[in-house]
Amino acid sequence: MPAVNRRRAALITACVAGTLALTAGTASADNEVGGGQRQPPSSSTNANADGQDLGVSAAVTINTDNNAKGPSAGPLAPVSDWKPPACWYAPTYSPAEFKKIEEHNWSLESTGYQWDAEQRSKYAEGKPYKDFNKAKAGKGFWWTSDVNRSFPPGWDSCNKDTFWVDTGKTPPVPADQAAATPLDLAHIAYGFVHVPDTKVTLAPSGPTKVNLPTWAWLDKADFKPVSVTATLANYHISSTVTATPQSLKLEPGTADAELSPSSGVCPFVNGAIGTPYETGDADKTPPCGVTYLRASGSNGPFSLKATITWKITWTGTGVPGGKLPDGSFGTTQDVTVDEIQAINR
Repeated sequence: MPAVNRRRAALITACVAGTLALTAGTASADNEVGGGQRQPPSSSTNANADGQDLGVSAAVTINTDNNAKGPSAGPLAPVSDWKPPACWYAPTYSPAEFKKIEEHNWSLESTGYQWDAEQRSKYAEGKPYKDFNKAKAGKGFWWTSDVNRSFPPGWDSCNKDTFWVDTGKTPPVPADQAAATPLDLAHIAYGFVHVPDTKVTLAPSGPTKVNLPTWAWLDKADFKPVSVTATLANYHISSTVTATPQSLKLEPGTADAELSPSSGVCPFVNGAIGTPYETGDADKTPPCGVTYLRASGSNGPFSLKATITWKITWTGTGVPGGKLPDGSFGTTQDVTVDEIQAINR
């Protein structure tokens, strides 16, 4: 990782703690906020000596107020080979902002005399930039790297030093790592979507019985659309990604089982999956459920996996948006299956 990004990684604490000076946008305290190149959580980080982090700016802010909350919520996994960007570059600073940041760091000798001298040469003394491009004020931005804070694979691949891009020009980075259009922001927002746990309610209550249908359903109140909005203040654009529950797939954890429906895929109908079990339904076929054909036995319970597929759509500033690859999130739960005990008289 270039030293400029190592320095920005060392200045993350203030970004996590609260609102930053020079932040190009705002977000609520619960939001995932973009910032400078970060290290994984196991790495130590420190703020500047004066407690103000001038080296990190939220070029892209992520509003997660409408996300699923709680420890059981989880991120979506795209059902295709496409993946949301793990890191990206974004227009972060005006010339005056970047000058203030760099000169502040140099005054602290935050990265040592030799490195500071190299940075002065590069950004202030014309090799290749002169006076932080102040002559181009209003005609472009300084771009820096950013990363999804969950640090998915590839999070550290955006390791290019801070660079200048004229307004309207294509940034010199891979197309899938640039935050310059509403679609780019939609791709970034996708990586921050969290959906609720998929643990299903099973009935009749108690251990499941061999050859008797087990009804499965989900609480309607827990499964409603969730959304995340990514905003790029310097370009005055934003995009919102919305995930809508589409279907539930049951996998019983053993081949000795029959599913209802036979595909194991239960659609959402009027915002709900399945039908709650009622007394007297024991011999009926559930609209969503499983019938185990053998007991779980001494090897332990079966692992029933429930996976929700979510339809993903997006809208953006000045564009109608469209669809993105579906996403899924699944969890497993233990199911004990007992033989029915017959009484001989």
